Amino acid sequence: MKRLLVFFAAAALTVACASPEKMAKLADNVKVTCDPAVLEVINGTIDPVVTVNYPKDYFNPKVILEVTPVIVYQGGEAAMAPLKYQGEKVKDNYKVVSSAGQSVTETLHFDYVPGMEKSYLELRGRVIAGKKSINLPTKKVADGANTTYMLVKRDGFVAFKKDNYQDVIVSTAEGQIKYKVNSAEVRNSEIKGKSVKEFLAELDAANANERATVKSTEIVAYASPEGAINLNDKLSGNRSKSASKAWNKITKGHDAMDPTVKSLGEDWEGFQQLVTESNIEDKDLILRVLSMYSDPNVRENEIRNMSKVFTALKGEILPELRRARLIANVETINYTSEELLDLIKNNESVLDEEALLRVATLVKDNAQKESVYQKAVNRFGSKRAQYNLAALYLSEGKEAKAEAELRNLDPADGDVINAKGVIALRKNDFATAEQCFKKANTPEAKKNLGVVHILTGKYTQAAQELKDVDGCCHNTVLAYILTNQLDKAMSTAKCGDPKVWYLKAIIAARQGKVNEMKGFLENAYKNPDLKARAANDIEFAGYDL
Repeated sequence: MKRLLVFFAAAALTVACASPEKMAKLADNVKVTCDPAVLEVINGTIDPVVTVNYPKDYFNPKVILEVTPVIVYQGGEAAMAPLKYQGEKVKDNYKVVSSAGQSVTETLHFDYVPGMEKSYLELRGRVIAGKKSINLPTKKVADGANTTYMLVKRDGFVAFKKDNYQDVIVSTAEGQIKYKVNSAEVRNSEIKGKSVKEFLAELDAANANERATVKSTEIVAYASPEGAINLNDKLSGNRSKSASKAWNKITKGHDAMDPTVKSLGEDWEGFQQLVTESNIEDKDLILRVLSMYSDPNVRENEIRNMSKVFTALKGEILPELRRARLIANVETINYTSEELLDLIKNNESVLDEEALLRVATLVKDNAQKESVYQKAVNRFGSKRAQYNLAALYLSEGKEAKAEAELRNLDPADGDVINAKGVIALRKNDFATAEQCFKKANTPEAKKNLGVVHILTGKYTQAAQELKDVDGCCHNTVLAYILTNQLDKAMSTAKCGDPKVWYLKAIIAARQGKVNEMKGFLENAYKNPDLKARAANDIEFAGYDL
């Protein structure tokens, strides 16, 4: 809201008889507006716009007016260099003000200094007429200064990279029975073969492991993708039956539950996998055929047309697909949190990268976290652990150490870019910070971009960035206050932090709800710093706190 204030005339004498003394007497006839009427700090500066309206015959053509804007605050004052104006007959290079009447608008600039929360802006004038000068009455222009934006939580949001530690490890023990072409007979050599023996060894190991449970067993039979589909479907079915009959003989003397039995026909999925892993000439052409055609008959015809390729497939790939798979599905209970904490102390060598990353989330002391992350870096070259070291350092305010860790990480990683932006934010390099946050495009970067917009006075953009953002209640509420969306601000203020209570008090004060304001402040005063702030906060000016 603009407030009309009375200022002084620069030279408010009549043209014929003006004198510096009379100019002082006529000072009240000049009108001044200041926008905003209550000074506001934005991005560390106070930049009010002052407009002076000089009526007709106020400004003498032969005088110079010096105006010095001054902010007077607790502990001192800050003065700008004088603004100088001249009448129409003065031969100098200052801004000319016509005696016929004129409005002059100036944007003032002051750097914020602590203490300016309780301050006021005044203009001090001096009229010069030849060798004669006189000081004009000092006039107050505006009160100030509002520093509500400084309530922003500005340290920045940095996420830790998650571990892939599995509380329950799901695995399979697997062996295969292979068949001759167009046959469903289980050969004795296959029952006693290496693949079956390895399957049984894994099955026995799972049964012997007190942390492991065999949840189910399966037999899955296939035919190689050659020949007629209906014949291959029948062949696959016969193979599932013969493998099922062989199961009891294979697992005799071993603890094995009855399997579920499936027949899946032509094994195109296995075919594609084996071709991908092979060194067969023109394998890219084969894979392209598989991607282009879904009809099995068309696929086979296209591949058969490549006679040289098909010959290689018959020798290397197709025999591997005439099979029945023997599968045991196993679940193993991994180390509990308590066990992990014990192992990191007494037997850390058994912990892999994922376990170390999980342990780091379990220990409370930051020095211990740092030690665990460092072990993961040293033993496994873990980039996630190295990034988490940087995130840990940032949480401790150790920007230089964080920056050193980030140098060796993927510069295209969104989390890394965001962390670099946080470092720039803390250095007040808002341009670099904003660039990083936009490029990172992570949930944390979105929150941080809102912080930059608040700090740089882009309040509308801040409110837009922070709406519907989880974990950023405080700054979202603040953005709504700064854009005067008070109802939205109040409905968003659901977290119980003392600073949020303080923000709710500001909302209530702006709405004139005195009793609510005082109640909110009582909750905010759990933070003693906020009580000291409230005493000087212009948001509560005129209220008895």
